[in-house]
Amino acid sequence: MKIVNHRLYYDDGTPYPFRASPNMRGSVKHEYLVMHYTAGSSAEQSINWLTDPRSKASAHLVIGQDGSITQLVPFDTIAWHAGTSSWLNLNGLNNYSLGIELDNAGPLNRSADGKWRSWFGGVYSDDQVIETNHKHETEKKGWQLYTPQQLYVALDVAELLVRHYRLKDILGHDDIAPGRKTDPGPAFPMRAFRGRLLGRSDSSGEQEIYVNTVILNIRTGPGTQYPALAEGPLPRNTRLQALTDAGTWMQIDVLDEIRGVRDIQGWVNKRYITRS
Repeated sequence: MKIVNHRLYYDDGTPYPFRASPNMRGSVKHEYLVMHYTAGSSAEQSINWLTDPRSKASAHLVIGQDGSITQLVPFDTIAWHAGTSSWLNLNGLNNYSLGIELDNAGPLNRSADGKWRSWFGGVYSDDQVIETNHKHETEKKGWQLYTPQQLYVALDVAELLVRHYRLKDILGHDDIAPGRKTDPGPAFPMRAFRGRLLGRSDSSGEQEIYVNTVILNIRTGPGTQYPALAEGPLPRNTRLQALTDAGTWMQIDVLDEIRGVRDIQGWVNKRYITRS
């Protein structure tokens, strides 16, 4: 992918889908990239809302669970994605950032019938959910997992935006509006994003890289009830990057090539890994 006149294009010169939002104004100062979840029922529903003038909200990009990208606002224009927000000495991060919305329901609650449900009534199976607390909260709840396709595409486009606009950092909406917003939430691998794109995982510069101490199965979810990936098991001392922490289990990105396969993501038991 590439950027032409502040629009996203495929390498062959074909533009990505563009649905112009009326909810924009002025020129953005390119300093940060802010990640969000939509908290909507689908990418299309969220796009419709973010292009509706009544919403008074927008973002530069929406990424679907299948990895599809739709641009709503040119990258040189202010989108209304951050609201009341601040970071370091800046207030009103709309003016200083690009915003990416990921199609994701966000927080979920377990109903009386034992099923995970979103605020809009969506039902999610256990293999689509991580149960943990948000970094600004103590109470555990469910959070819809982002899909691998979605995360791969988000990483690619974030890398392009950081490089093209020389962005300083990648932030969550929950970083710039703590207490008011919880997106992108604990299911989003912010540490891995920052580590891959900026060479660090947090403000201290520590990058969460691990190795496994035994030959280790890598699973599709956080528990032995989830099947092991066919690409496994992982040889000892495979380099792993932390994505999501879920108690005794961790979602990881495999940094090494395993039997000719790259870009493997899954879950491992934290008992058998150690910091590199």
